Amino acid sequence: MLETGIKGYGEVVVTQSHTAAARKSGTLQVFATPAMIELIEETAWNSVAKELDKGQATVGTSLQISHCSATPVGMKVTCQTELTEVDGRRLVFKVLVEDEAGTVGEGTHERFIIQSEKFQKKADQKQNRG
Repeated sequence: MLETGIKGYGEVVVTQSHTAAARKSGTLQVFATPAMIELIEETAWNSVAKELDKGQATVGTSLQISHCSATPVGMKVTCQTELTEVDGRRLVFKVLVEDEAGTVGEGTHERFIIQSEKFQKKADQKQNRG
């Protein structure tokens, strides 16, 4: 059973593939917001994955994140998540993203626990509509 307080940690060294120019979210050679979001989601789901029942997974449903500082190529970025709320299948995480100079982003991330097979089947059925 999931309980609040579960913490996650992730990190990445910014490469060209993580930049705003490469991710098409801008033209600069800095850590892109989409890359930051990817790190946040990966860190959050990894933190609770081992606590889930067989056949379950989590999916991201909401992000309330500020990206407040640019990080250049070559610098390490870390992400810390903490599960702060469990409401049935709904999970809320507090998020802090930092580089070697300080805070890069912060906020909250929400995920839902789903049954993997059922969820995938429902998504696949969209192709048969119309």
